[in-house]
Amino acid sequence: MTTAPIVSKVWSFCTTLRDDGVGYGDYLEQLTYLIFLKMADEYAKPPYNRDVGIPEGYDWTSLTSRRGAELEAHYVALLRKLGERRGMLGQIFTKAQNKITDPAKLFRLIDMVDGTKWVVLGADVKGDIYEGLLERNAEDTKSGAGQYFTPRALIRAMVECVRPKPGKTIADPACGTGGFFLAAHDFLADAENYRLDKDQKAFLKHATFHGNEIVAGTRRLCLMNMFLHGIGEMTGESLVSPADALISPPSETFDYVLANPPFGKKSSMSFTNAEGEQETDALTYNRQDFWATTSNKQLNFVQHIRTMLRTTGRAAVVVPDNVLFEGGAGETIRRKLLQTTDLHTILRLPTGIFYAQGVKANVIFFDNRPASPDPQTAKVWYYDYRTNVHHTLKQKPLTYAHLEDFVACYNPGNRHERKATWGEDNLDGRWRAYSHEELLDREKASLDVFWLRDAAMTDLDNLPEPEVLAEEIMENLRSAMRSFEALEGL
Repeated sequence: MTTAPIVSKVWSFCTTLRDDGVGYGDYLEQLTYLIFLKMADEYAKPPYNRDVGIPEGYDWTSLTSRRGAELEAHYVALLRKLGERRGMLGQIFTKAQNKITDPAKLFRLIDMVDGTKWVVLGADVKGDIYEGLLERNAEDTKSGAGQYFTPRALIRAMVECVRPKPGKTIADPACGTGGFFLAAHDFLADAENYRLDKDQKAFLKHATFHGNEIVAGTRRLCLMNMFLHGIGEMTGESLVSPADALISPPSETFDYVLANPPFGKKSSMSFTNAEGEQETDALTYNRQDFWATTSNKQLNFVQHIRTMLRTTGRAAVVVPDNVLFEGGAGETIRRKLLQTTDLHTILRLPTGIFYAQGVKANVIFFDNRPASPDPQTAKVWYYDYRTNVHHTLKQKPLTYAHLEDFVACYNPGNRHERKATWGEDNLDGRWRAYSHEELLDREKASLDVFWLRDAAMTDLDNLPEPEVLAEEIMENLRSAMRSFEALEGL
């Protein structure tokens, strides 16, 4: 079943609401509340007859039976009431507010949701519909939602490389809208990868995924996204914690961590000063299980993710360039990673693939190891998918096909049998390894390694299309501005 018509139908009503000042994010939140309530109503009826935990008088029928100002008032009361409940229900509706002040338009939205039988749609169909809406929301640069949306092609490639196994736990300490969880779920549920038995299916649904997301609205979207994909129960406990993952050591460890922590170097908190004005201050996490104390959010997430892993745990993490070359705490952390974990792979990513502008990022893959005096990283394999690669979000978006060569080089079936594509006979090869000693000898143990020549510098015939080149120039300018802003905050 194609989901495009339903996505188009559900999204088209947003244009009308935009005239009332309802943004994409607010619209998606209201849809989340209403679709969840409609599904609860369907589950409460035959043939399911489930106890869905909705208090009497605050169910779907209580909305469809009202009109006008009475509907608006009841909807506000309903959101407040459901936000007081426990488990996933309470997390979905926590701090929920009505953003649709025109009762007639609120009724039209309710009527539109009421016209679809959501439960009978397959989990893949419901999930694809919601993912389509999330992507539309991320494309709206004004909403800022893009910072929580990792390109799905990149997520899929990371999961294909890690190849999680059934019965294992998967965590994401900054899970956004849940993209890594959904890709891992799809991989595990794919019959071409595994044929799950009853216990494995139950574990996948209830015990595999563990996340943190401190932004209430984003956490709400994540929970709904997971639920529509068949992860978790309507009346079960929330699989995503609202706690700041960096505050304290993890209470449990996991088999896999897949993550794209928030962009931006500095952690900060807001407070009200003596004059009643809002101020922000750098936030430093002073944890004894960290190798270095720093206010650099990205470096703290790398340290935290290492502490989340079991001794046999594996991680794949998106990090900005500064993690690979920054001195001070950055150098300490890189040396510790090379010493105590097997930091075996780094994927250099091109610009123009993230909704957050001006980002230069990489994916680091590392496996945890038991304590040992010997270095655990023998060599680091690099795949340079940045040099001479040009992507934009609209003209040339990243697809999984663009990353298939990297996945093949990674060799998920047996990554200890890899073959470099770079060599004296192929100086344009994107895949090569550097030894532990070579990397430690670099200034500040920098992992920021390049070897390919930039074709645009030597061959004018290889210049990208003008619109792509213009977008790349803008990306570089945004990246430079981000660097200046970071220096200003030091």
